[in-house]
Amino acid sequence: MTPDAPATSAPNELTRPAPLPEDSFPVRSLTSVNYLLCHLYHDVRVYTPCRLPRNGPGILVCNHTSGADPLFIQSACRRLITWMMAAEYYQVPVPGLPWVFRSIGIIPVQRSGRDMPAMRMALRALHKGRILGVFPEGRIETGRELLSLQTGVAMLAIKSGVPVYPAYLDGTQRGKEIAHAVLTPCAATLIFGPPLQFDRSSSSRESLEAATDNIKRAIEALAAESHSRRESTWRGW
Repeated sequence: MTPDAPATSAPNELTRPAPLPEDSFPVRSLTSVNYLLCHLYHDVRVYTPCRLPRNGPGILVCNHTSGADPLFIQSACRRLITWMMAAEYYQVPVPGLPWVFRSIGIIPVQRSGRDMPAMRMALRALHKGRILGVFPEGRIETGRELLSLQTGVAMLAIKSGVPVYPAYLDGTQRGKEIAHAVLTPCAATLIFGPPLQFDRSSSSRESLEAATDNIKRAIEALAAESHSRRESTWRGW
């Protein structure tokens, strides 16, 4: 008779790593279609590779140029990004869009005032090891200058203790809402920066503002690098 296997060989549900959402079939299908959309129909050029970790939580912050920004950024990242998105996008009359939002875990945010339920959902996503995507300007830019950043992302970073990764997006999609930006062929450029370092010992107003200024400077530095790379490319033509 074959002896019983030792108890230590039995699978342990507590130690077994949780499956990543990007490994599920619906998400893999959606991200594959999105990649083709962004790199065949649109022209999304990535100047530096995505710096997000292979495992574990993180917060990706980027300037906000159009309603298609989450699609363009996701096309350059292997990790699934859980976006915080204005709640009114759930009302866009596009068949199947609510299902897509649910499948990729979109967190709807109310624009009026601080949305504490959305903040709690974001913290839960980070505690589960997800990548959270935030546009800290809170609305689409009207020009190439960054708008004032909201302090909510600094609060999330300080409370969760997870790293913050900056990115900068530019291109002909600027100012377009989601339907117009997705359906109109766009030429976009995207650049990623290393994780940011800032004081996380306090969540006072001064600490939040200092962390927010740090995030804004990092995005502005990426903007300058992006513009320099684009000008060099044009001169090379």
